[in-house]
Amino acid sequence: YDIHLQNKYDLDDKVDTIAINEVAPGQKLRPHIYRHELLQAFSLHLFAKRPVEPIVDMDSFKRVQARRIALAALQIRLNVGGRSDDPAFTFVEFNQLDSAREGCAVCSLDMTAEPTRWKDAICKSISEIRKLGMFGVTAGEVERYASSLMTDAEQLAAQGDRIGHGDLLSSLMDTVANGHTFMSPEQSYYMTAKALQSLTLEDVNNAAAELCSHITGFNADCDPAEGLTIAVACTPKNIDPDSDAYCDGNSLVETIYKACQLEIEPEEDIVVPHTLIQEDEIKKAMEENPPEWLGGQFSDGTPDTSPDSITRPFTLRRLGNGIRVGVAKNPAESQRGHLRLVAPGGRDAEKKLGLKNGVMAVGARAMQEGGAFGPWTREQVELFCVDHLLMVEITCTEESLILDFVFPTNNVGNVGFGDDIKLGITGTESVLQVVREIIIGFKWEEDALGRSKQHYKSSYESLQMNLEGLSTERIAATMMQNDDRFLSVGIDSVNAITLEDAKEAIMSQLLPGDLEISVAGDFEVSEVIEMIYKYLGTIPSDANKEYRKSDEKEVGSVPQIPSPGKFIGLELEDPDPRAVSYVAGASPNRWGFLPDGTTVAEKVLEADPKASEYDKKRRSHPLFAQVALSLLSEIINRRLFSNVRERKQLTYDANFSFSNFERLAGGWFLVTVTASKENAQKALDACKETLAAVRKSSAISPDNVESAKRVLLNRFEIELRTSAYWTRLMSGMQDESTPLKGPLSVTDFSAVVESMTAKDLQLVLETLSLDEDELYSAIGQTIKPEGLGGSDDDDDDDEQLVRAPVIGMRRGGALTG
Repeated sequence: YDIHLQNKYDLDDKVDTIAINEVAPGQKLRPHIYRHELLQAFSLHLFAKRPVEPIVDMDSFKRVQARRIALAALQIRLNVGGRSDDPAFTFVEFNQLDSAREGCAVCSLDMTAEPTRWKDAICKSISEIRKLGMFGVTAGEVERYASSLMTDAEQLAAQGDRIGHGDLLSSLMDTVANGHTFMSPEQSYYMTAKALQSLTLEDVNNAAAELCSHITGFNADCDPAEGLTIAVACTPKNIDPDSDAYCDGNSLVETIYKACQLEIEPEEDIVVPHTLIQEDEIKKAMEENPPEWLGGQFSDGTPDTSPDSITRPFTLRRLGNGIRVGVAKNPAESQRGHLRLVAPGGRDAEKKLGLKNGVMAVGARAMQEGGAFGPWTREQVELFCVDHLLMVEITCTEESLILDFVFPTNNVGNVGFGDDIKLGITGTESVLQVVREIIIGFKWEEDALGRSKQHYKSSYESLQMNLEGLSTERIAATMMQNDDRFLSVGIDSVNAITLEDAKEAIMSQLLPGDLEISVAGDFEVSEVIEMIYKYLGTIPSDANKEYRKSDEKEVGSVPQIPSPGKFIGLELEDPDPRAVSYVAGASPNRWGFLPDGTTVAEKVLEADPKASEYDKKRRSHPLFAQVALSLLSEIINRRLFSNVRERKQLTYDANFSFSNFERLAGGWFLVTVTASKENAQKALDACKETLAAVRKSSAISPDNVESAKRVLLNRFEIELRTSAYWTRLMSGMQDESTPLKGPLSVTDFSAVVESMTAKDLQLVLETLSLDEDELYSAIGQTIKPEGLGGSDDDDDDDEQLVRAPVIGMRRGGALTG
């Protein structure tokens, strides 16, 4: 099909095509199987190609909106309903995108699953697609997702003048290549509003039937769709052909066809709340637990702030129940906001509190996979988040439990259009409702823990087949003396964790007196302060006290890295010959604390006793170590690029980084360099040579420092435009476990950077373990699997594809356009 001529053309006689299975008269399916030793999961790419429909008038634009609503409804059904109890798949996405590169529109199902459950996964996902194609969407789904499309268009219009030139050019090229009419974000918003006002349930169901026709057409009672459907499956190689996990072309076709014959029933509409907490419930909470504002308290030398004043660039206070609060206005991201909830502890708490290995990590993931609280089910809460465009990510690091939320700051969950619109609550209010319920009303579910465990098992198994990941794990295990806090969670540890273990571990961290909330976005600070006062200030100060494990708030540390250093060699079977080299050693944490409790500032002052009073004052600034280490990282990265890549031409990529812990005292640095197997040792030696040269033969020069300063300041200015960066900056400012982090880390940043000298950095460099006998090094390299040599005995199914079967185009949800 030619996208510009808009008609079909005959294939060249020399083109070889893969065999096509005609599963029934007129129903064509072309399968292909790809096997590889390093694959751990089954994945399927099931797709059909269609002509691109140019968007040139209101009718075509309206059909696109109907299609987006249908796609959104299906994606949410797959993600929310499809993974309840015991999900068959680990990832699933159904979408249709116009691809100028492919010369057509590609409608595809992408899915991954455990190898033993690939048949169940296909049946479940195909049943959901057929359900949409046969019965359409519900009236409630049309209302909700039309509102989401409207909010999305409104946000894009608000950010219209801030879209980068590159993004705008890419959009223009893609639009013109597909034959669409190019519109500005404001024009698109106006057209979306106009199209949705007249959109009917029938319009959306017609679009749904068209989208799913290549799947529904395989049913024996349905008319076959025009053209053929392609199924590309990727599966682990060494599977017994008699096993249920084995997949070949015939079994794949048979499973897809059988899945299309299963009985299906129409989707039942779920009642989705417009608000999670009723006003009378909040009034009752304010009477029982009257909220109170206290001033902000800091340990970096900044004077305490007033409990009733709004300050710039951020407002920092504490609630009477102990929750620390930071709020900043950031108009750079129009109608968008970011909230971060931090509970100090993380995997360090596993060791400190005597908990099971990995329970914090598995518990955090179980909370992410769950979501039921109050009177609401998980499905209702997830749909509430979808309707209000909330994105939630819960992670567990070595030192903290972190909950990140992205939300719109305007009214969302609206009903109706134009003059008949009924506004919902703001995204800011909805995210604070979710935060409140997570702290005091979260319901722990066994199926969510099951999904969390499966995630960590799959991650661990994948790590064993990942050259870079496994090499990093080995060097970390050696330096940290097998300290579980810094290693991945093994399968035995995952299996040992129960729901009660996970619940008690995570809830022991969600004590109001230990929590810190940071919010930044395009909003009025006074309004957000009032919402926090209402929703979070009414949380009892003794909430979750029954889970408290210890009253001690001792900050942990990284183990003392043994000396002398060691070399670690790793070989991993992989037909692709490659290698990666590492150099590592002890370093301070982000704020300059070493494992023994001493600081970078103390070490520097001790090494330079004749320093002037001015230099002593500069080097005593709370931000001195953090800025010095950031400048060192930039300078060493440039030296590695110049020596290892440019001068010796041993690699395309060499990187120097710090572990950058904020609470844990101590850390390490890591140099990573990818190279060919023949050059791996040479690259390793070149990295060591570069580190030694920075200390002595080619010391840091003033030019090096000035160049690094420009990079650091420019990066700081750019990152300040994002709300997520503001929340990271504010997190920890009022936390006693990060005594050097406070408002000065932002307000004095530029001044401290500008004051740095080459001598400062040379002295700080000596706090790193850079002596030859202190360095740890590793080389990970692949070896050819036994029996791999292109023998004539190889099955046709085992041939490697010359060209990847995945369609080359942008992936995204249906609501992203």
